[in-house]
Amino acid sequence: MSTGTATRARPVPPVPAPPSSRGARSGLPAFGFLAPFLILYLAFIIGPALYGLVMSFFNTSLVKPGLSGFAGLDNYAEALRSPDFWSSLWHTVWFTILTTPPLILLAFLFALLADRVARGRWFFRLAFFAPFILPSAVVALIWIFIYTPVIGLAEVTLGKIGITAPVWLGSETWAMPSLAITTIWWTLGFNFILYLAGLQEVPRELYEAAAMDGAGPWQQVRRITIPMLARTTTLVAVLQVIASLKVFDQMYLMTQGGPNFATRSILQYVYDEGFTNFRVGYAAAVSTLFFLIVLAVSAVWFTLVRRQEREV
Repeated sequence: MSTGTATRARPVPPVPAPPSSRGARSGLPAFGFLAPFLILYLAFIIGPALYGLVMSFFNTSLVKPGLSGFAGLDNYAEALRSPDFWSSLWHTVWFTILTTPPLILLAFLFALLADRVARGRWFFRLAFFAPFILPSAVVALIWIFIYTPVIGLAEVTLGKIGITAPVWLGSETWAMPSLAITTIWWTLGFNFILYLAGLQEVPRELYEAAAMDGAGPWQQVRRITIPMLARTTTLVAVLQVIASLKVFDQMYLMTQGGPNFATRSILQYVYDEGFTNFRVGYAAAVSTLFFLIVLAVSAVWFTLVRRQEREV
């Protein structure tokens, strides 16, 4: 009697899915979580921006819904010929010049001092960042009281030391610097926190080694702190230039663009043309021009700062 040996079929290993399909399946949850944000971003940012671009080529009025009266490039040509457009643009640039350097330098200085404090560091973080969380209307009310003639805190304080206070918000010369001071006090905390976070990433061993080699505090800041914070400075500078160019709230609330339109920013000019004169198409063209200007300024500023960073 012969005996046969039973053969068992070997299990076939599963064929692995192609890398592309695995990546697609693993990315589905991420797209699911991002979908609400993407929908809102497309609906409230990209969509209105594209519609505003299209509307800039029409003589659209706020009292007539929808696109009407194709204008081509006439709105852009009118804006470029308008003295009001250029004056409001200059006011915006002048405000940016007044606010950007102090908001970078003071934020770095205060962050450096707060980082060196051994005790009570939380108090300085709170003190410098607290104004940043205040709404623009509250900030405007506080500083309107400070700048109020006769009874204002600024005039009373300067009067006690024998200094005659200027007409802060009522003078064409002092209105813009007054708004710049308000903005510096209000928004300094954001840059302060960025610099403070950057300082905490600098290794302490570098300072200890520099001190052992005889480097003083100023040499440590110049040779270690500033180069190590180059990327943070780049970020702060770009964000601050963009934020200053987009100024609107404090100017509109504190001076309404006065006196004699001396503090009317480009965004208030867009607001006046679109919602006061009902020229929505023209306002859209001005907004598009301003967007291109901000984009160009940001690109140039970012390039210059990065070049300076590489040199340091």
